[in-house]
Order: sequence, then structure tokens, then C-alpha cells
Amino acid sequence: MTVRQRRYSKEELAQRGQELYESGIRQQVEAGNDGKIVAIDIETGDFEISDDTLVASDRLLERNPDAQTWFIRIGHRGVHRFGWHGLTTKT
Repeated sequence: MTVRQRRYSKEELAQRGQELYESGIRQQVEAGNDGKIVAIDIETGDFEISDDTLVASDRLLERNPDAQTWFIRIGHRGVHRFGWHGLTTKT
């Protein structure tokens, strides 16, 4: 298994990924894909979309094994949620 090396800080990765998403990818993927994951190579601008983070990442890495990948969930602030998010009932 090949170990990929990160070439950017977390902050730069996020900044470049967000800029690419806002500058063109969003318009291509947003309609009808709320909640899906977009994996973006911040160096090339290539991207893949899927319901699952690993599937999107694997597809992107098949095309570019050296991709510097950043993820975003369409229509949401974060890719994953932590904690319990149950329904609240009134009694």
C-alpha cells in the first residue's frame, strides 16, 4: 500500500477546497444532490460526488493517485456529525 503525503496544512487545504467549490463546482453539483459528499483534488480541481466519503475518495484517487483531497457535504456546514441527533417529542 502506498502512503500518500500531505503537502498542505489543514488550513490551506480547507481554504483551497472551499474556494474551488464556491468558484465553480457548487454550480455543477448542488441541484438535486443535497447531503451528498464531494471529494475535491485541491491541486487539479477534479472532483467526485457520492453518498459516501470513501466511495467519492476512491473514485478520485483512481483518476489521480496523488490527489490532495478535501471533502464537503452539499448543503451542510460539516461533512460528518458527532453526537446523538434524535427526534424531540413533546409531552
